[in-house]
Amino acid sequence: MGMSDADDPKTEEWVKAPGEIPAGSLVYVLGDVHGRADLLDLAFHRIAQDAKKSSAERRVCILLGDVIDRGPESSTTVDMLLDPPLDGFQVITLLGNHEEFLMTFLSDPSVGSLWLHNGGQETVESYGVETDDPEWDGQNYDHVRDALEASLPIAHLMFFQGLKPFHREGSYYFAHAGVRPGVALEAQKIADLAWIREPFLSSKAHHGAIIVHGHSITRTPDIHPNRIGLDTGAYASGNLTCLVLEQNRMKFLKV
Repeated sequence: MGMSDADDPKTEEWVKAPGEIPAGSLVYVLGDVHGRADLLDLAFHRIAQDAKKSSAERRVCILLGDVIDRGPESSTTVDMLLDPPLDGFQVITLLGNHEEFLMTFLSDPSVGSLWLHNGGQETVESYGVETDDPEWDGQNYDHVRDALEASLPIAHLMFFQGLKPFHREGSYYFAHAGVRPGVALEAQKIADLAWIREPFLSSKAHHGAIIVHGHSITRTPDIHPNRIGLDTGAYASGNLTCLVLEQNRMKFLKV
């Protein structure tokens, strides 16, 4: 079931997890950052401090996608992920629907109205692109695309192009939005991994792994036997959720 106010799990106490991570690994998972570089910086600090308590030799930090859009510092957030201040960690950033939106916009500006009015404007402005009219022209976004393309550092473009649609650790499968029920994990489509809500959210099926995802906002982490949702609306709530997994236990860090 989902969590109620009284059941908010952000106590930083270990509890039994629905899945298992191989011994020797310590995994931190962050929900949707959405341009909140301030919260990502705090999360990295908290992760680095918490990891000192563990003797695990392998340390992994997974970001579930949607690191850009909506919040004010998308370009800064990408800079932080290009050179993450987590010594000794493997940092993995997954493809979210908002990163896919940006990449689609660069090749097809006809999606401009949909993307720019759903968080893309903040990303464009974070790269120093002026949006002349808050309503734009409603028809042709080629000029915005051209300006963004000219302002986007090559390293940032390569970062977006290199995002993975999913990642696996032990009995967990990490994807931005979720998976298509009834489809083998090996056959999942990127469109579903980045965009799906239903029928995934209401599915009680076991998907072949415990799915850890973001994309669908809940006030607190959404914990079920077959999935864990971590999007707590950081861009608006100021609450960036961090799940910690080690062997057969889990906890949440306060960020």
